[in-house]
Amino acid sequence: MDQISETKKSSEKTGVLLGVLAYLLWGLLPLYWRRLGAVPAFQILAHRIVWAFIFTLLIMVVTKKIGLLVELFRAPRKLLAVGLSSLLITVNWGLYIWAVNDGRILETSLGYYLNPLVSVLLGVLILKEKIDNGIRIACGIAAAGIVLLSFAHGAFPWVALALALSFALYSLSKKLLGLDSIVGLMAETFMITPFALLFLAMEHKAGRGAFLQGTPAESILLGLSGIITATPLLLFSAGVKRLRLSRMGFLQYISPTLQLILGVFVFKENLSGVQAISFACVFCALLVFIISRKNAKKT
Repeated sequence: MDQISETKKSSEKTGVLLGVLAYLLWGLLPLYWRRLGAVPAFQILAHRIVWAFIFTLLIMVVTKKIGLLVELFRAPRKLLAVGLSSLLITVNWGLYIWAVNDGRILETSLGYYLNPLVSVLLGVLILKEKIDNGIRIACGIAAAGIVLLSFAHGAFPWVALALALSFALYSLSKKLLGLDSIVGLMAETFMITPFALLFLAMEHKAGRGAFLQGTPAESILLGLSGIITATPLLLFSAGVKRLRLSRMGFLQYISPTLQLILGVFVFKENLSGVQAISFACVFCALLVFIISRKNAKKT
């Protein structure tokens, strides 16, 4: 029994480490996207899909996991679920890139702060996960900050809600599928790649393509977009299988917090008083969550 418990704890520690690394990388992505500011958002998305497909295909060939992909394509129900995951992450990435280019950074930030709460809710309602008072209090404090930010925004934050819901549902689908990380990501990109290639071909034919027609730096960055975005997804997929969805959801606060720091100190964006109070609520929620986890381990 003790050995099983130790194995579970080790798996959870690995899951936390993988989740933290994934969200650290996601939090630093604005530095990368800012360098591609002149490229249309949906071209960036399409390149991300195509290059991620090539990247994951190479990994599967090297690790000799192609057989696992063949097995997946023989399971219609799992294949349908993978298709849903592919749609959800494509919508999430597409909406995020478009919103940033459209000047809706506040809503994207709100969306990724909302997502952990949605993940906790899905974990409780669908996976029947149990949450303790520490998580309840943390959720309440974070929710208060988010509601305040929503009212201060002065409009229904549909972008934020769509981002939060799409990624939370994506997280849920990954947990329920339980596929090998690289196989799952490969299947997701495989399903959407033909559409991405068609879109890019049309853009290049119309003379709007950025790859090999823009600056050398843009072409290189677009070519690396698959690795840059697939790596945190692989880390996330491996981590979410080892952790409860509610716990993985709270780790996501790392990403928008990093984006907040970059926005204020690197990109010199103004932080209003209401925003500062809202973010302070989120930080307090994180502190409560961390303290409650430490106390839970002691007991």
